[in-house]
Amino acid sequence: MSIETSNLVGEARVPELASFLEERLITDVLLELKSGKEATAWVCRGGPTTGHDLLVAKVYRPIVERGFKNDAAYQEGRWHGDKRIRRAFEQKSRAGRAAQFGSWIAHEFATLQLLFDVGADVPRPIIRNESAILMEYIGDEDGPAPLLQHVRLARAEAEAIFARLLDNVALFLSRDRVHGDLSPYNILYWQGRATIIDLPQAVDPTYNRNAEALLARDVANLCAWARRNGIKADAARISGDLWMWHRFGG
Repeated sequence: MSIETSNLVGEARVPELASFLEERLITDVLLELKSGKEATAWVCRGGPTTGHDLLVAKVYRPIVERGFKNDAAYQEGRWHGDKRIRRAFEQKSRAGRAAQFGSWIAHEFATLQLLFDVGADVPRPIIRNESAILMEYIGDEDGPAPLLQHVRLARAEAEAIFARLLDNVALFLSRDRVHGDLSPYNILYWQGRATIIDLPQAVDPTYNRNAEALLARDVANLCAWARRNGIKADAARISGDLWMWHRFGG
């Protein structure tokens, strides 16, 4: 189904987007794009002030529906400047859950803004509210960009995409960010370009002791994709070089 001809969803079904509709940042909620354990993404008609005909609104699920599983490795160091919130999170109190929910949204928006501003291949962030992020849509009226995992590329184009993705990993590191969950399943491919999405779990290696291992896993996932496309790639060497560059020469 094309986006142009799909049925409107409306505010009643997605109340988390009410503020965007009221401010005319979006004029319609068109269809559900993707639903996962952390959030649901909706395609929206962009308002005139945004400069985009289509936008994506990523609506986070309440933290009580998602739980704390696997969060600790990503949250370490996130609240290094706020002992009160860190203590609440560690105790898994109601305040800690509320702080955690807000932190995912605020952190992803801030990370997108930071990386977009330095030229990384991430969607342009527009605005956020307490439950959702409004950002650039990748695709066209006929449908969204496919995941890289589902795209078949010629060897030369795969090599160019792989090189560009590694450049992005290095660019992230230069701004003290490791994606932490990077794979062909959260990279979009559109018109010869890859766009990295889903960054709420991105970590700062200055404060997170898991950053080196998360970087190694990100690079291993990219290298596995590269090898499936006939490209030789030594994940351990690449991630090791990137980490050393970041620690001593970045």
